[in-house]
Amino acid sequence: MPKQKSHSGTKKRFKVTGSGKVMKQGAGMRHNLEKKPSRVTRRLNQERVLAPADAKVVKKLLNK
Repeated sequence: MPKQKSHSGTKKRFKVTGSGKVMKQGAGMRHNLEKKPSRVTRRLNQERVLAPADAKVVKKLLNK
């Protein structure tokens, strides 16, 4: 049987750490950054750990 392909959109948005956690970029960093305080933009720019239920779906899409 042929190998499964991983989902290319998921590859661009998530990464799996060495311990198996799934990381994503925080929401709210795409536009209107001039209006937001720099304190807020620094906080939003940090990566977040995905919830376990969502991480299961993402790992399936990434074949991990």
